[in-house]
Amino acid sequence: MPRPRLNWTAEPWSDDEMLECVMIVPETRDTSSFIFRAPSGAWFDYQPGQFVTLDLPVPGGNIQRTYTISSSPSRPLSISVTVKAQEASVGTRWMLDHLRPGMRLRAYGPNGIFSFHRHPASKYLFISAGSGITPMMSMTTWAWDRAQDTDIVFVHAAQRPSDIIFRDQLEHYAARVPGLQLRLTVERPEPFRVWHGYEGRLNCLMLGLMAPDYLDREVFCCGPEPFMQAVRDMLGSLGYDMERYHQESFGAPVASEAEAPVIDDVAPTEDARAQVTFAASGVTAACTETDTVLAVAKRAGLNIPSGCTFGLCGTCRIRKTAGEVHMVHNGGITDDDIAEGWILACCSNPLGRITVEA
Repeated sequence: MPRPRLNWTAEPWSDDEMLECVMIVPETRDTSSFIFRAPSGAWFDYQPGQFVTLDLPVPGGNIQRTYTISSSPSRPLSISVTVKAQEASVGTRWMLDHLRPGMRLRAYGPNGIFSFHRHPASKYLFISAGSGITPMMSMTTWAWDRAQDTDIVFVHAAQRPSDIIFRDQLEHYAARVPGLQLRLTVERPEPFRVWHGYEGRLNCLMLGLMAPDYLDREVFCCGPEPFMQAVRDMLGSLGYDMERYHQESFGAPVASEAEAPVIDDVAPTEDARAQVTFAASGVTAACTETDTVLAVAKRAGLNIPSGCTFGLCGTCRIRKTAGEVHMVHNGGITDDDIAEGWILACCSNPLGRITVEA
């Protein structure tokens, strides 16, 4: 099969032409980048952060899957997608197992509204997890190639250091551009390997250390929905202007503003009335949703042991037996504890009527 020609007089690529896979780059143990070119030599015109839809010839019939473009339009002779094997994935699994250089695929796009080109700002905060790093990589490469003043804090979360996609390339960028600050956190380090980054799930305390001026930055976030929900909760609790928050789920990229889902997070408000019943003490106290359970207890003359008062130490852990709370903690409680009904009184806001065992 002939290799793609570099035709400097070519037109931009359109999805009338198939793409040819020309290279596969392993990134981590379960992630690879697939590099495509247009056989005609056409070049690629898109906004960093956009996605492309690939038509994949899987057994049983073709399926279409969308993938964020991980390359940058500042390097227009090829286009790359970086895919990570997900549980029960079909299309991505086929790519990792069967797609090889020389094979051609039908593709559609590029499309998408998730790009910092659409939201010019003097300072950015990129927050990603897992393969949600791909649009951030595209935007960061664009900023690097433009060789202009850059002010980006790039925060990425992974399970282990070896799971950080593009780590070497990002560290190369950050070592040479003072305005690019790379902040990495992992749930656990590798055995017998030194880890100099952050450890643990991203929380408010970490975010304040990573980007002290986060309130002044335009935020772009991409990752699994629970991760993005946690980021939204953190920013909301810290007083961030959520009109300057932009997100893209790697599971469902959005092609237009009309398709963008409405983010309707539950958040405590001063006008909403609430009530906390302390079952063991036989006390019921009225409050607002912006009051913490700990503050309500203290006003009622009850003593719930507490320490840090910002969700880190876990001293104020109590069990909730009824109702719902809005809790933004800093690592002082585990997901298993939360699933069993435990909350941290210092950072839990009652949403309506709740009952706790204290």
